[in-house]
Formats: sequence, C-alpha cells, structure tokens
Amino acid sequence: MALTSHEGQGKNETVDQYIERQDETVRPYLNEVRKIIHDAIPDAQERISWSMPTFWKGRNLIHFAASRKHLGLYPGGEATTVFAEKLAGYDVSKGTIRIPYSAPMPEKLISEIAVWCYKQYATNDDGVKQGL
Repeated sequence: MALTSHEGQGKNETVDQYIERQDETVRPYLNEVRKIIHDAIPDAQERISWSMPTFWKGRNLIHFAASRKHLGLYPGGEATTVFAEKLAGYDVSKGTIRIPYSAPMPEKLISEIAVWCYKQYATNDDGVKQGL
C-alpha cells in the first residue's frame, strides 16, 4: 500500500518514484503541483532532497510533499513572509504552506512563489546568482 507521507517509505531516487509511492488519491495533486512549478521555472532541475521532490538550480529552490490531509509546499521562511497576504487563507508556518486536498490548487500563487524562489536563490554551477 502506498503512503501519504514522505517519511518511512524507503529512499526515493527520483521524483517519479516518490509520486508513484504515494497513495493513488494524492498522486494527481503531486503531479499538478509538479507541472505548475516546472512550467514556472523550467530551467530548474528536479531531484529528491530532504526526502521530498525538489526543484534545484545551484541550490534547493522549492520542495513539495504529500501529507495525509494536505499537500505541503516548502519555499522557505522568507517566501512565506513575502507572500503572507496572499497566503492568508492557508495554514502557513515558517517556510511551510499546507494546501488541503479539498481546496482548489492555487496555480497562479504557486507559480508566483516558484518564480520568486528562482529569482532569489538560483545560481549557476559557479555559484553565481541567476534569476529569470
């Protein structure tokens, strides 16, 4: 049986493997957030970091993960502060945004946050800041 948590399921080598190991009811949400972030920051690479799907460009930019009742989006504490007003309807703690599976996916907001993370944190192989 697939799990709805990023803990306790063995080591995931790829984002595809992570998603496949989740409960079939949450896979569509994971695939949707993955596509939203990929479309927003197509230059970022996908990888597993901290046992979660991660978009990376010289460093970790943004993570996402399945939980039992929500999709977790992890853009970091600075992003949740910058977007605090737009995140008012969500359960947010420093660096974490919890999007209930019962709520519509906030595509535009996720895209804006991903682009912001890219502009703030992306670097090239030499550690030089990239931005979009």
